[in-house]
Amino acid sequence: MKDSLPLTELLNRYSKGLISKKDLEGHIFKFILDNYQQFHPYGWNKEDYMDYLCWLYPRISRAIENYQDTGASFDAYINSLVHWGSKEYRALETDHHIAEYACWKAKALDDAACHEEGDAYSEPKPAFNSVSNPRQILVLLLKSYHYLSPDFLDRISPALNIDKEKLGQLIEGLRMLRLRREEEIRELQERIHSQFYRCIVFEKKLKLALPNSSRHEKMKRCLTRGQKRLESMRKRLAGMKTVASNRQVAQILESAKGTIDAHLYSIKAKGKKYEDKSVKEE
Repeated sequence: MKDSLPLTELLNRYSKGLISKKDLEGHIFKFILDNYQQFHPYGWNKEDYMDYLCWLYPRISRAIENYQDTGASFDAYINSLVHWGSKEYRALETDHHIAEYACWKAKALDDAACHEEGDAYSEPKPAFNSVSNPRQILVLLLKSYHYLSPDFLDRISPALNIDKEKLGQLIEGLRMLRLRREEEIRELQERIHSQFYRCIVFEKKLKLALPNSSRHEKMKRCLTRGQKRLESMRKRLAGMKTVASNRQVAQILESAKGTIDAHLYSIKAKGKKYEDKSVKEE
């Protein structure tokens, strides 16, 4: 040992007031640092070991106050502190790496989706020449206002014989009517995204846990509950309408709800007609 005084003797000197608590903490820290091989720290290198000791240092102060002489020496007490502390530190570091991995994995999926969307819209789109019934198409667009991009509005507005700014104002009016619902949908989407991260974390922890161990069973329960909650949230989101109601569209267009109903019924009938024709041709 490099330290000339055993830790128990240092504690006795502290109890007699010969050294301060700060000095005792420093001696203990140096003892643990110098006797790297004694504590068998999971094959850590010196840098990892130093990071661990910096994390452990605040616990040394509490250990001094909590130690009670019940037969085990203070040296054995500190040895136990380092041993069990290293297990906790390793678990925390593992959890940190797992969470980081989960976030990067989920981010990679998001980036891939965004990249695919970018490829789909990379080529300039031609403008629409004309539509047979502009009023019906306008009603249909307003019903699906949530999915309209500025680029699409640029291309469709000439065919509808309506100024782009006016079309934008109509859509913004619908958004104001549905503001509260939009906020609920956005909040739920964020919660689903967070729950998706948690499920990835639980799944990774489950793979790392020893089979039949208490931690394995705990992670299995957490993953099952997390997946059920995620599925429940997704079902709830699926049931939340992201399209405007016929009454809201009628309010924006200053028209009767029955007129909007009739337009949409006509569109559905045309769609059914084209679908039946396509089936016959096949």
